[in-house]
Amino acid sequence: MKKLIPIFLLTSLLSSCGGWVIQPLPGPTPFLPATPTPSIFTPTPVVIGVASATLIISTSTVTATFTNSPTMVVSATFTASVTYTASPSGPAVSIEVLGCNTSIDVTHGMGEVTNAFVTLNNTGGVELRNLKVTLFALDEGTQAHPDKTVELVALPVGNQVTVKLTVDSTYKQESPIQVEVTSDQGTFPREGLASCTDIGLLAPNPNGLETPVPSVP
Repeated sequence: MKKLIPIFLLTSLLSSCGGWVIQPLPGPTPFLPATPTPSIFTPTPVVIGVASATLIISTSTVTATFTNSPTMVVSATFTASVTYTASPSGPAVSIEVLGCNTSIDVTHGMGEVTNAFVTLNNTGGVELRNLKVTLFALDEGTQAHPDKTVELVALPVGNQVTVKLTVDSTYKQESPIQVEVTSDQGTFPREGLASCTDIGLLAPNPNGLETPVPSVP
């Protein structure tokens, strides 16, 4: 009995080291939640919503080429246009009948007469001298009017002159007429009209008749 007491005490001392008089049976290890992997932070920040632009520099290269030419050739073409207007060297005259009117000539014992106004223009290259301008009418009477022919001393080159010619004509009849010009330089072709138009108020000034003046261009 005395031996059993020390054994009991030894057993009690060993049991008191765990804090429990009766040690619990070993059980399974309780469930522990999984430990998440810690986040790793880097020094480069993450930017959301910002576009990244790349700057592109375009470089243009200009290459200059210099060529030394020992000879300079200048080619110039000049075109000269010369118009020559040939002026007649001989005698020439233009005849223009301006118009007519009628009147009664009692002075010369005639009834109705026809008066024609004619302009002569010296278009030739020589002066015309001793001109004779004569009027002819188809219905002309047998008696020649004193103003049937008008004589001019001279008509210089580039000058014109207007004359009045008169012939005896049939009463109230429109008659074809012709004008003939002769000079010391020759006879020129006649100029005629089928019917001499009434000149009316456009008759030339009587004071300017038979006087040469510069031709109108």
